[in-house]
Amino acid sequence: MTLVDRRIQPPLTADERTTLTAMLDFQRDTLALKCEGLSTEQLKDRAVAPSGLSLLGLVRHAAEVERGWFRNVVNGETSRSPWTPAGSTDWADFDVDDAGDTQVAEAFAVWREECRLARAIVEAAPTLDVTGRLGDEEYSLRYVLAHMIEEYARHNGHADLLRERIDGTTGE
Repeated sequence: MTLVDRRIQPPLTADERTTLTAMLDFQRDTLALKCEGLSTEQLKDRAVAPSGLSLLGLVRHAAEVERGWFRNVVNGETSRSPWTPAGSTDWADFDVDDAGDTQVAEAFAVWREECRLARAIVEAAPTLDVTGRLGDEEYSLRYVLAHMIEEYARHNGHADLLRERIDGTTGE
């Protein structure tokens, strides 16, 4: 299958905020591209043992890291995942490998909403020096953006391998 690449290339020369946010959006778009055109069964198809990772699991994970870092750390919220088990007190306490009965439309809607909220938090921040806390550690918005680029880039490598195993589609 040939995928239609609609990703917007990040600018080669721009200020720091523009560069970081454009790179993050490019990585977000890459994950969406890796999932494009697949059936529910294919999106839930697990990688080879011992990994149980699936593309849908990666989308759910991406929603959670967006929520965790931007809303909970930078914005100081206590937002919980719709997939967090009942009784859990940890905002990220869910099994990324178990897409279970998660509906594809729901997972993508949650992820897209978390990305939208993250963009709004970044846009509202007066500088990249804004900080948030996770436990005893303080993190700058600059760090969070760089970390999220790394997070997506690593998992997009997983997504690339998963997609190639599903239908042979390769590419950036």
